[in-house]
Amino acid sequence: MRSDIDLLETLSRNVMRGSLCGLGATAPNPVLTTLRYFREEYVAHVASRTCPALACRDFIAFEIDEETCTGCTACAALCPVDGIAGTRKHLHVIDAAVCIKCGVCSDTCTFDAVETVNAVDTGQ
Repeated sequence: MRSDIDLLETLSRNVMRGSLCGLGATAPNPVLTTLRYFREEYVAHVASRTCPALACRDFIAFEIDEETCTGCTACAALCPVDGIAGTRKHLHVIDAAVCIKCGVCSDTCTFDAVETVNAVDTGQ
């Protein structure tokens, strides 16, 4: 059985060859180029459902580092879904079931206590 990535590559080449116009003939180029230079990224996404770049919302999670968190409450105050629990000067915790992975907590934290991790590594 051929892998999804191999099928994507074959389909792209077939579209290129079978196209009746210049636009159709060049449309697969971005796919073929990224497959050539970033195949391992595709494999990670398809095979292990992880994103090495930590850019895909479906494959990431946010965690608060207990060593770095000062309990300033900035992240909790700005979380649009109230998904961060904690009191002033105490460790805060992100509720993964509520988190919409918007990144506001990470952008807000001036102490860099919010880490972006692969969700598969956290069991999510």
